[in-house]
Amino acid sequence: MSEAPALRILVDADACPVKEEIYKVAERYRVPVVVVSNQIIRIPQSPLVSRKIVSDAFDAADDWIAENGAPPCVIVTADILLADRCLKAGADVIAPTGKPFTMASIGGAIATRAIMADLRAGGEQIGGPRPFAREDRSRFLSALDQVLVRLRRTAAR
Repeated sequence: MSEAPALRILVDADACPVKEEIYKVAERYRVPVVVVSNQIIRIPQSPLVSRKIVSDAFDAADDWIAENGAPPCVIVTADILLADRCLKAGADVIAPTGKPFTMASIGGAIATRAIMADLRAGGEQIGGPRPFAREDRSRFLSALDQVLVRLRRTAAR
């Protein structure tokens, strides 16, 4: 009988504004973190935090995360298409703003992304996402805490 995979956090790290928060929560819960990027990113010296550097090929970090994000796993990403891939694989996915991606919400997020891309391609002047705020950081910490508690309870059963 094989051992169940261990809970861990995979971070789509190149533009992630909440890496320090992830490290703190991971230490508190003793959950390993893998920081995935296509360049060297500073990480704390901790046996719980490791770095995975992938090639600079288009979507290489996303592909590695999607291939290695088997449950029980928490994925932290703002990338909607990566979130969709990870949800389909059974992982929990949280945006850096604290918004959880779910199977119920991902279709709408993908549709909105496609509409915005079409508008930009048509020359429309549309604003980007709102600036990252302190409330986003707080919401993220709460969401990460909640999902880790839930996954640990599930694993204990």
